Amino acid sequence: MSLTALRQEAADCRRCDLWKLGTQTVFGEGKTRGLMLVGEQPGDVEDREGKPFVGPAGMLLRELLDEVGIDDDAVYVTNAVKHFKWTPKGKRRLHDKPNWTEVKACYHWLANELATVDPVLVVCLGATAAQALLGKDARVGKLRGQILAIETTGTPVIVTIHPSAVLRAGEEREPRRAELATDLAFARDEIRRLSAQTSKTAKS
Repeated sequence: MSLTALRQEAADCRRCDLWKLGTQTVFGEGKTRGLMLVGEQPGDVEDREGKPFVGPAGMLLRELLDEVGIDDDAVYVTNAVKHFKWTPKGKRRLHDKPNWTEVKACYHWLANELATVDPVLVVCLGATAAQALLGKDARVGKLRGQILAIETTGTPVIVTIHPSAVLRAGEEREPRRAELATDLAFARDEIRRLSAQTSKTAKS
């Protein structure tokens, strides 16, 4: 299916109960056959605007992509879970981590995105994305700095922290920011290597 068709189908998703909380399904968007970035779920801003990574965490991510030399117009961004899960606190809607049942229910859309986008490399931003693609036991701390692979497709994967973890880090914010920047630079170098390899193979 095309991304347009998938997006239209996902708009009416009822695979779990999160549709009752979210304002709308927030589907992925961006360039195919390049770098794919997978986060956890849309936040409050994304839920209202219907676009992924347009809130504070998304702004930080795009800032870091620019710093390491990755064109944010050349990536595909999405989330493991397509609806915003939240709990109320006064007038605010606070992020609530999706459970494994919700992650598994939404994998249908992520798997279809992978098949359609056909990325050269995937970066999992945070534990939820890593678990969705690499298994329930995936942990960011253990997997950082490695080139892994999605078992079903063989697609190369890099695991790092989510930009929101940087924003929540308090006094550790700068070290965490540097950590994420290092991992994105690692992804930049790897996708360049893979792209060059693919180009060389195509010419031979």
